[in-house]
Amino acid sequence: MDPGVQNHGVPATVSVHAISAGSLTLPERFFVHPADPEARKTVPSLSFLIQHMNPSTSKITRIVFDLGIRRQISAYSPEIQAHAQTRQPLTTAPDVISSLAKGGLKESDIDYVLISHVHWDHLGMPSDFKTSKFGVGAGALDLLSGRTKLTNGSHSYFEAGILPPSRTFELPDPLQNDSESTPSYPRPEMFCEAWKPFHAFPDTMDIFSDGSCYVVSAPGHLPGHINMLCRISSHPLKYVLLAGDACHDIRILTGERDIATWSDERLPHVTCCIHASVQEAEKTIETMRKVQRDGLDGGEVEIVFAHDVDWAAKSLKEGRFWPGHL
Repeated sequence: MDPGVQNHGVPATVSVHAISAGSLTLPERFFVHPADPEARKTVPSLSFLIQHMNPSTSKITRIVFDLGIRRQISAYSPEIQAHAQTRQPLTTAPDVISSLAKGGLKESDIDYVLISHVHWDHLGMPSDFKTSKFGVGAGALDLLSGRTKLTNGSHSYFEAGILPPSRTFELPDPLQNDSESTPSYPRPEMFCEAWKPFHAFPDTMDIFSDGSCYVVSAPGHLPGHINMLCRISSHPLKYVLLAGDACHDIRILTGERDIATWSDERLPHVTCCIHASVQEAEKTIETMRKVQRDGLDGGEVEIVFAHDVDWAAKSLKEGRFWPGHL
């Protein structure tokens, strides 16, 4: 049987649920060009619950993708606390834990927490998840430890030791595509697949081996930036791409705006950008444009960015937040 087909020839799917996880305010000039220099917008930092049922055993595997904003800003490092003050107004409630509880789930019900990238507004409070395994993209652990330094702006602060080393695994670098795991904790079997192309996406990992859910390498924003591609309906066929911070404004995806760069007097010889690599970010966005335009296997692809306030407002009205679903 085709591994992407469940019982009676129906393509395998997962359920995806938006999770409220705080909000922050973004100055437009740091994200898009051209921009209104005074414009600021309060946006969500979205998290998502992904649920997969094994048709043979009925076992449900639950993944939380991103943890949003920490419910206590004082629990961040001093540098991140100072940066968070530039993102006011900022809200921390409801956080992921309280949002999951609205649908009857506890932290112990979550098998995996996958982090799109290790910026503060996506890491939440990892210590809440005492049994879950944590997964990050290649290079993310070196950012957290300080072995890798970024020079693209004063927003690049990271927290060493924030993820539990005994339960954290790092995906391999798609450019090397070897089977070695960087940290001491080995990758779970479902995350040991090789990176493979899937349609326009050059590097994907079919984690349930049935075509229902892929980790997608999405370079540009930060080392280790990953997305999740989920098949949420078989009739009609539909996918959703949880695109993290691949871009921060839908007008960049549509081509109405470009990625912003700026100067910072504290970094006189640096061209600052919210993305670590503008060139890689642009390639990733162009792939998304192609997938959105052409679809996948004849099915529609919905693209959701972590900070899309209009998507969040519409989805809240439509009941797509947990315990509702996309």
